[in-house]
Amino acid sequence: MDFFDALNMLGGLCLFLLGMNLMSTNLELCAGKRMSGLLVKATGTPLRGFLLGFLVTLVIQSSSATTVMVVGFVSAGMMTLQQSVGVIIGANLGTTITSWMIALTGLESDLFWLQMIKPSSFSPILALIGVVLITAGKKRRRKEIGMVLLGFTVLIFGIETMSGAVSGLRESPAFGNLLIAFSSPIMGILLGTALTAIIQSSSASIGILQALCATGQITYGLSVPLLLGQNFGACVTAMIASIGAPRDAKRAALIHLYFNLIGKSLAVGIFYLLNVFLKFPFLNDTADAFGIAMVHTAINLAAALLLLPFSKLLIKLTKLTVRDSAQPTRFQKLDERLLSTPAIALSNCEEVVGEMASLSIEAIQESLQAFDAYSDELADRIREKEHLADQYEDHIGSYLIKISGHHQLSERESSEATKLLRVIGDFERISDHAVNLLESVEEIREKKIKFTPDADAELRVLCSAVSEILLLAKDAFRENDLAAAQDVEPLEQVIDGLRQKVRKNHTLRLQKNECTIEHGFVLSDILTNLERVADHCSNIAGCILESQHAELDMHRYLSDVRTESEEFRQRYREYRQKYSI
Repeated sequence: MDFFDALNMLGGLCLFLLGMNLMSTNLELCAGKRMSGLLVKATGTPLRGFLLGFLVTLVIQSSSATTVMVVGFVSAGMMTLQQSVGVIIGANLGTTITSWMIALTGLESDLFWLQMIKPSSFSPILALIGVVLITAGKKRRRKEIGMVLLGFTVLIFGIETMSGAVSGLRESPAFGNLLIAFSSPIMGILLGTALTAIIQSSSASIGILQALCATGQITYGLSVPLLLGQNFGACVTAMIASIGAPRDAKRAALIHLYFNLIGKSLAVGIFYLLNVFLKFPFLNDTADAFGIAMVHTAINLAAALLLLPFSKLLIKLTKLTVRDSAQPTRFQKLDERLLSTPAIALSNCEEVVGEMASLSIEAIQESLQAFDAYSDELADRIREKEHLADQYEDHIGSYLIKISGHHQLSERESSEATKLLRVIGDFERISDHAVNLLESVEEIREKKIKFTPDADAELRVLCSAVSEILLLAKDAFRENDLAAAQDVEPLEQVIDGLRQKVRKNHTLRLQKNECTIEHGFVLSDILTNLERVADHCSNIAGCILESQHAELDMHRYLSDVRTESEEFRQRYREYRQKYSI
């Protein structure tokens, strides 16, 4: 093997890694939401989780991606630690499919149909289809499928290039001596672990081993410890992903580590123990790509069979390693590990915004209660909820900006992120108005201001209308209720009319000396805050309607609906009759 062969080997490795990345990344994008949703539903027995983990990894072609997703789901509270065990074990078996695909590159036959099974034969056809889909396809999904096909082709050409480059090592004494140096199981395990940890892909590491089989100097005896080490090295990605994660997410990463360390060590240990008595003759035979794939699958399958029945013991072991500590944080669902799957990240984000919505609306409702039942405890709760709403806005806003910066965000996902960014501002301002209303109540108490019975009755009607519009806005957002969203605008118009009438009646009472200017200042603050709460509810409902109709011009829609919609006029009349003063 000369200098140029070494360059070809390096180039082949780069192509292989690029192809693997293109294929797994775009497969994850194509199937990510469905597969992620499937993973989250991995309830029940460890066996069901095992099958789901195997299936998902089979589809997205990356056990590391599956395991990192699981760590993210556990971190976000979407999956329990018990659910994660089977999925992680299944992912380790699912990743063996890549080695079988690579093994097909060594298929030799004179029969046409067998030659066409060989990836190097049909991959150019896939590349052509991929280029057509990328250049001519208008839909994002078609482009992603095209990138998957191109990624597979690049991967195959990479493995072919590596195999061709190392074939010259067949007669190299230096390479043979190097292999002898790593012939002991301990050295083989260390080499396999280091290689996989460096390139962050067990599939790529095993692909390199399969390519080296072209030298004719890789035996089964040498490949077993190398494969074991490569499986150990695959744990590095999940362990890195768990850094800074909540307690159970760290435990999920440790399950992956312990499964590989314990399960596969047991499987290989039993094999070597049997070898002491049975003296397996094939260990000295030269391995080929098919043999490597078979040994790899056998190790993973044996480990799964050994440890799957003892999944509860794995969980206990991780709990002994990572002790119970602090309770989950309020914002744990906003886990950055989920940013690689924007659909799941946005779904979680919407749930957290729903919590913020309930918090803000509770604050307003309690501030309205304070007019009749003020207490220091109630005032403290309102202010605490307003403070929490500010925290929600900061955390959610930062998280949504990170999601929006994702280069693979679809148009629909981008629209959803924009909608959430808009509504959190409205919910935060609603909580601000809750504190403003509370301060008006405190001023009334401090100055011993007493409204006339008529003014008091008018305020009660207006507060009732505001209470209803808050519930409509909440249902519109949390339940995606379009009917509730459509009811917000006619009620908001009624609240505007009520505010104007209360102001007018106050002026009349002022002229009759039934109240004072001081009453007017406080009343004006209350009316302004109630009106603005209704405005924010209108904004929230508008966002819901816009998200359902991409081409909707909200300003023109509101103008048209107020003047042309009989349904709007009917609902307006009903609300006006319900809330009349």
